Amino acid sequence: MTESILFSLFLIFAGAAVLATLMLYTRQSLLLAYIVLGLLIGPFGLRWVNNPDVIKQISEVGIIFLLFLLGLNLEPKRLINSLKKTTIVAIATALIFGAIGIAVGLVFRFTLAESIIIGVALTFSSTIIGLKLLPTTVMHHQHTGEMMISILLMQDILAILTLVIITGSHQGLSLFDFLHIALGLPALIFIAVVVERFVILKLFKRFSRYQEYLFLLSIAWCLSMAEAAAYVKLSYECGAFIAGITIANTPIARFIAESLKPLRDFFLILFFFTIGATFNVSLLPAIVLPALLLTGAVLLLKPLVFRFLLQSVGEKKSVASEVGVRLGQGSEFSLLLSYVAASGASAWLGSDAACLIQAVTIVTFMVSSYWVILHYPSPLAIKEALRRD
Repeated sequence: MTESILFSLFLIFAGAAVLATLMLYTRQSLLLAYIVLGLLIGPFGLRWVNNPDVIKQISEVGIIFLLFLLGLNLEPKRLINSLKKTTIVAIATALIFGAIGIAVGLVFRFTLAESIIIGVALTFSSTIIGLKLLPTTVMHHQHTGEMMISILLMQDILAILTLVIITGSHQGLSLFDFLHIALGLPALIFIAVVVERFVILKLFKRFSRYQEYLFLLSIAWCLSMAEAAAYVKLSYECGAFIAGITIANTPIARFIAESLKPLRDFFLILFFFTIGATFNVSLLPAIVLPALLLTGAVLLLKPLVFRFLLQSVGEKKSVASEVGVRLGQGSEFSLLLSYVAASGASAWLGSDAACLIQAVTIVTFMVSSYWVILHYPSPLAIKEALRRD
């Protein structure tokens, strides 16, 4: 056990480098290396990093930057057009897998509240997995990428609303607080548009030759909007996404996106490490059967359901199939949901139910990532012919 952040970072990144090398030699996903490392040296493994709370807080910055970069790659007009089609798909998928999760939870004698949370957690797909395995130089500007990203955004909106409700129940938010949130989102978007047009854009143009300044200003804009979102009781990720999408039309959006990728990857390695480090393997025997059922439902049924629904709204079979496979896993929001719902004096989840959500999410992360890099274009593709940056 060590309390030194520097030594913890040394263990994490040195260990990640060793395991990542092994994964590359065996043609596995690098994400697997980070999660396995957390299992090995975290509090439920060798206990070399025994208190990952600080690392977890730092890693959450990676998600903020990821949503910021997501916004940078989407023009508002194209996003609205995509959402018109995929909103129905996202909501229908949520209803189907929510029902599956609730049914399995009740069959295995979880409480109604726990079953509902399990069902909600099952509905989301991973924004991190989806985007990390999506070639940014190719598919963000193609129809397949647009469809996938717009579905993820709709799911993120549903996830944020769920987290707000659960957090509100723990904190005792009043009706006034919920109205505050409902009014805060349009107000935040309006303020972001005004500040971007009359301040940020002018600064970008005035000092465009100073790359260090552009990098600094973009980070400041991202984190400022994240804090503003938190002030109106929205999530940091929501604010970061709004910050990104407001400057997506600027000439230097591409430069900002490329500059922030190394910083994003640094934090995301920490994020996936904490997923493994906070997973209590000793609880597995108690939830192995429902975990297998839900894992199978996600890995086998999610791609099929997405394919059917996307084809029903007019998508080509090839596009619908690829989007379904890329979204065929659990979500980091599921992990966050289990953490929030299991914390506090009025926790909605017991330890077994929380472990169930974590187990399904981690296993589907691993299997789905491997399936994508084996069959589709990706920066981490196993086949050289499929490797795209």
